[in-house]
Amino acid sequence: MANGRGRDGRGEPNFDVPEGRGAGRGGADLRLSRDDRPGGGVASRVRDGEDKGSRRAKPAAKSGARRSGGKKVRRRSLLGRLVYAGWVLGLWAVVGIAGLIAYHASQLPPIDQLAVPKRPPNIAILASDGSLLANRGETGGRVVGIKELPTYLPRAFVAIEDRRFYSHFGVDPVGILRAIGQNLTRRGVAQGGSTLTQQLAKNLFLTPERSASRKIQEAILALWLEHKYTKDELLELYLNRVYFGAGAYGVEAAAQRYFGKPAKNVSVAEAAMLGGLVQAPSRLAPNRNLPAAQARAAQVVAAMQELGFITAQDAKVALAQPARPASSRGGGSANYVADLVMDVLDDFVGTIEGDIVVQTTIDTTLQATAEKALVDELNAKGGRYNVGQGALVSMRPDGAIRALIGGRDYAQSQFNRATTAKRQPGSSFKPFVYLAAVERGATPDTVKEDAPIKIGNWQPENYSHQYEGPVTLRTALALSLNTVAVRLGQEVGAKAVVQTAQRLGISSPLQANGSIALGTSEVTPLEMVGAYGAFANGGTGVIPYVVAGVKGVDGKVLYKRGEGGLGRVIDPNAVGMMNAMMHETFVIGTAKKGDIPGWDLAGKTGTSQDFRDAWFIGYSGSLVTGIWLGNDDGEPTKKASGGNLPVEIWKTYMSVALKGQTPVPLPGLNRWRKAPETTASVASAPNPGNILGQIFGEPPAPAPAPRATAARRPAARDADDRNFIEKLFGLGD
Repeated sequence: MANGRGRDGRGEPNFDVPEGRGAGRGGADLRLSRDDRPGGGVASRVRDGEDKGSRRAKPAAKSGARRSGGKKVRRRSLLGRLVYAGWVLGLWAVVGIAGLIAYHASQLPPIDQLAVPKRPPNIAILASDGSLLANRGETGGRVVGIKELPTYLPRAFVAIEDRRFYSHFGVDPVGILRAIGQNLTRRGVAQGGSTLTQQLAKNLFLTPERSASRKIQEAILALWLEHKYTKDELLELYLNRVYFGAGAYGVEAAAQRYFGKPAKNVSVAEAAMLGGLVQAPSRLAPNRNLPAAQARAAQVVAAMQELGFITAQDAKVALAQPARPASSRGGGSANYVADLVMDVLDDFVGTIEGDIVVQTTIDTTLQATAEKALVDELNAKGGRYNVGQGALVSMRPDGAIRALIGGRDYAQSQFNRATTAKRQPGSSFKPFVYLAAVERGATPDTVKEDAPIKIGNWQPENYSHQYEGPVTLRTALALSLNTVAVRLGQEVGAKAVVQTAQRLGISSPLQANGSIALGTSEVTPLEMVGAYGAFANGGTGVIPYVVAGVKGVDGKVLYKRGEGGLGRVIDPNAVGMMNAMMHETFVIGTAKKGDIPGWDLAGKTGTSQDFRDAWFIGYSGSLVTGIWLGNDDGEPTKKASGGNLPVEIWKTYMSVALKGQTPVPLPGLNRWRKAPETTASVASAPNPGNILGQIFGEPPAPAPAPRATAARRPAARDADDRNFIEKLFGLGD
């Protein structure tokens, strides 16, 4: 019990006052004030007479005051207060982040409605041997399963992009912290913290926008993807969706684009280059910046070895033999074929829902040969002749296109001159005039006058500005005499010429006037080659085609080409006469230097006014090939004619195309082939009956004859015939 002075027996302040009672006589009633809060002191107020003892009790209260219930009250340390404050702030941060996530999640479609967007379909365009010519579609390549790929290919992406891929849950806190540390150390954004799953989420659902909002949505979607799919399924989705540059989406498209092979066949070095490419496709594309691509690939190889994905020996080989991009076969000319396929594909299949495979008629060897022949000739002589562009179409007589070159360089110009450019064919159009005449009774030995002619104000002339006088049709066509063609056109009528050309497959509008005989109406190279096909196959009209069949990736046949064409458009006898006349073009005519020994060939050169267009269309019994050269803007060339550059390109190409094949005879040629001229026949006098018959319009009956082993210019024989007539009627010396 405290004494009246508030001390115990030892004279110390006594605060053990019984609850609810005073401290004795005149004692102080000590109570906890409202200032007794956590971190605060105990304040006492002296009531009913405060004495010195009670005032001395205040310092003691700071060190060991007790509540009225007997509990000791202590002041918190600075550390404790900081911990508490941190805990409170952290709690509020969690609440804030949760609210932020909830807000951004609300901007996304409901989770139960989310679905991986369907990948745009790919159209794989194959050559006749099954090799890939090109991919078309938004992705540039087909979908591949992860089991189709060598194990080191997907692991290359894991090693360099997300080495904790198989252990995190879609978002990798460790990777984020590591990336932050790397970026702070290197004073810049040196490393990202996005996982492969986050990158996939961005590719599937989000825009390329770089913002905190998008990163939050990316993380939310990554968590959903991890819940929905297995790791291998996610990796497969990623490999088929990620962008590799150059229009290639997916690893298959990238492997074909950069290495010219399927993804399943890439080497470790090539896999490493593909894995490193996704960081910056434009900057690291091997066809643009090979040193940077190889340096990045070396980093991938090191990471793969470190993680045990490849052996030390594999890494050594990959570093010693770094990947290099493959050169494009044919310089990219196969893209002209692919463009043509895409133009006509809608005619064969409807809406394309999934990946499809298009089988074409293209021969890859002939395609590359055609491109080389055209480009090499233009590189060597294009400047001298002022020729900037060219096109080539090569077709089997049944209409199957074997090679198609739409221009000098697809990378520079995607305009397909083989299928789209309409140009004046010049004298290469004359066979339609001669065919119209043959179908009205003329023969290769019919004689017409090569002399000046005037139709109204138009006075066509020969290329040489010289005239041969009376000549046979076979000679006139072989020498490309303009006046004879115009006379024939006048005789049969311009309308008949137009109808004949259209019957053989010319679909471009043709003007039925006198100049049509000289090829003044514009046509495409593909049309001309298609029309000449009827001469090569014996008279059946053809429609040139490039698509042989279409299948789905599951093997289901969507389209298969059947028998088709225009039916018979030329009588077999007329075909033989036309082939005999156009064969002389190679024997004594404008394409003489294009002859290929051992083969029966026929064709016709063409040159438009002011040398704006140079053509040659020639054929064997197994292949029809047409060449056009000129300038896109119609600028005249420097005397490039059908008989020079086009014939040279044609021979270069056809010599390779026909090599090793058994020669195929031209239909009807042997029946109408020109009889051989021997020394004896030249020395003897011509048969006056034949000559008189020609004079009076009665051509001699032709007789089958073997192929001439030697020939001389028919004009010389025509001169001999004229001399004989003059002597016969006393007109000569």
